[in-house]
Amino acid sequence: MADKKKVAFLIAPEGTERVELEDPWNAVEDAGYQPVLLSTQDGEAQLFDHLDRASTQPVDGVVDEADVDGYAALVLPGGVANPDNLRTSEDAVAFVREFVASGKPVAAICHAPWTLVEADVVNGRRLASWPSLQTDLRNAGAEWVDDKVVTDGNLITSRNPDDIPAFVNALLEALEHGAAGTSS
Repeated sequence: MADKKKVAFLIAPEGTERVELEDPWNAVEDAGYQPVLLSTQDGEAQLFDHLDRASTQPVDGVVDEADVDGYAALVLPGGVANPDNLRTSEDAVAFVREFVASGKPVAAICHAPWTLVEADVVNGRRLASWPSLQTDLRNAGAEWVDDKVVTDGNLITSRNPDDIPAFVNALLEALEHGAAGTSS
């Protein structure tokens, strides 16, 4: 496949849970897609293993310059600080809102649904997340469920790093179905 479909991974410059970025990233790449790291700032993003600094990853593009039409899917990794920072960025929130509206797959794990709440795209939807987000999700009109992976329309959500295998499988399945039904 000469022109690989791109999958956007959107994170804040600091606070992303390393495994929630790296494992889906590697799975997307292994499946023949091109992962692209977007952030609110250029440079490198600091990843974390829980509350401890881990590796860094170079940012490929800044979200305020990104176009939803250029991507087949959006992945929102978690980490407590990552989505909390993203939801303060108007550009990041607008990108997420537009991506959900596009109908393309949007996959959010652990604390990442906080960004979906801020984008006002969870009302009437079923989602899973880290348990501490359930009140926020319910207050935003979502039905919170304690399942390893929940797919509701184009939203794919999971609770925590233990759910990554199911999360990745749901993402890849959505990409395959999306790839069959789109021409981009």
